Amino acid sequence: MTNSTRFAVAIHILATIAECRPAPVTSDRIAASVNTNPAVVRRILSQLGSAGLTTAQMGKGGGAQLARRPKKITLLDIYLAVEEPGLISLHRSLPDQNCPIGRNIQAAINTSTKEAEKAFLTTLGATTLKKLLKELHANQSP
Repeated sequence: MTNSTRFAVAIHILATIAECRPAPVTSDRIAASVNTNPAVVRRILSQLGSAGLTTAQMGKGGGAQLARRPKKITLLDIYLAVEEPGLISLHRSLPDQNCPIGRNIQAAINTSTKEAEKAFLTTLGATTLKKLLKELHANQSP
């Protein structure tokens, strides 16, 4: 099973838009940076727009812009905009309720993973796009 890359791509998209402020950025330009198809970028931009993180300017000279300043966008905002909630996926169908393991496994998994998920979300909430941009600039090679 592969992990989703939407979160990483969404961060890349927003970092690119933030770097180009205040000018709008086209999906073609963003796609070149991400090294993906512009349709992928547009799909994620749609999700980010629905979450109130980006706006779109149509027409000549148009493109995507941030709806908030980078210090007002957290990685948690981005994560929640593009990913399904929950780090750990449970069974697609209900396990055998006549089996003692099957009857109790989902509750045991939830109990064991709840704190890890809470820590993950708290960490994302404490990191802003502005902080991420500072790290990008600090780590740039000449």
